Amino acid sequence: MMWNWLVSALGSNAAIVLYDGNPFTPDGNVLFGIAEATGITHMGVSAKYIDALRTTGIRPQTAHDLQSVRVVLSTGSPLSPESFDFVYRDVKPDLHLASISGGTDILSCFVGGSPVDPVYRGEIQVSGLGMAVDVFDTEGLSLRGQPGELVCTASFPSMPVGFWNDPDGSRYRASYFERFPGIWCHGDWIERTVHNGFIIHGRSDAVLNPGGVRIGTAEIYRCVEQIDDVVEAICVGQEREGDVRVILFVRLKEGVMLNAGLRRRIVDDLRSTYSPRHVPAVILQVNDIPRTRSGKLTELAVRNVIHGLPVSNQEALANPEALAEFENRPELAS
Repeated sequence: MMWNWLVSALGSNAAIVLYDGNPFTPDGNVLFGIAEATGITHMGVSAKYIDALRTTGIRPQTAHDLQSVRVVLSTGSPLSPESFDFVYRDVKPDLHLASISGGTDILSCFVGGSPVDPVYRGEIQVSGLGMAVDVFDTEGLSLRGQPGELVCTASFPSMPVGFWNDPDGSRYRASYFERFPGIWCHGDWIERTVHNGFIIHGRSDAVLNPGGVRIGTAEIYRCVEQIDDVVEAICVGQEREGDVRVILFVRLKEGVMLNAGLRRRIVDDLRSTYSPRHVPAVILQVNDIPRTRSGKLTELAVRNVIHGLPVSNQEALANPEALAEFENRPELAS
C-alpha cells in the first residue's frame, strides 16, 4: 500500500525519504535526525513507534530542530490518547497529528486526518473523501457513541473490483458483503464520537466476547501499557466451557517478573478504568510478541496457537519464532 502512496507523492513534485532499519538503533532519535537533516515536512510512522518513544522517555524536540515538520501521520494500530499528549508535548506543539486507518485491500483510508478540522485527543478526525463511512450494530442500525462495525454504505473510488482466481466473485462478496448485504463491512471495531470523529478499538474478528459483552482489545492495551513495567501486551479470547475467557500476555521491562503485586495492579487498573468484564481470567508473561513485518500485533495467530490450530501465512510475520512461547501453556489448560 505505502509503495503506491509514495509513487503518487512523486507525481505532486514531492521528494520522498525512506528509512530501512531499526528506528531505535542506536536510539529512538534516528528518524528525527533524518527529518532535521533533510527538511521533512510530512513524517509517517506507526502508532507503536510513537508509544515506544513515549514510554522510553525520549523527547525529540529537545534534541532536534523540527521546524520543517508540519504533519505527523500515524497508522498501523490505534493511537492512544497518551500518545497524542506525547507528540504535542515532546515532539512539536504546532504540527498536525493525523491518525489514519484504512487497508491494503482498498489502497486508501476510510478515516483519517483533516488539515482544516480540530484534532481531538485520542480521535481520528474525519471519514475520508468519497467514503460513506458509518458504524453499524449487529442489526445494521447506525450507532453513535458506542462501538460497532466499520461499514461503507456506498461504493467508493478505490473499491477493488474483485479477487484473483475468483471468476464468479463469490469469495470477494463473502469477504466484504455477506454481513450486511450490499454494504462493505471492513472488519474494524470502531466508534463515532460526539465530534463526528472516530475511535478504532481493534479488529472485529479479534474483539473479545466474555459473557456476550464485546470488548475491543485496544481498550485493554491502552490501560495496561500505562503501567510502567509493561512494555507491551497482547490479548486474546480463549473458548472454554461454552464461553470465552480473556487471556492477557505481557512483555515486561528487562529484569522485571510478573509477580502477584504487578498482576494485582493490572487487574485493579482494568476494573477501575473500564469494567470487571475487562479483567483477564489469566495473565501470563512472555519474552516476545509476534507481529507482522509492518509492526501490527497478530492477535489471530496467538489465538490459533493457544487453541492448537495452525497459523497460516507465517511468512508475513517479522518474528514467527515468538509463537512458540504461546504453545502448550499449562496455565491455559486449567
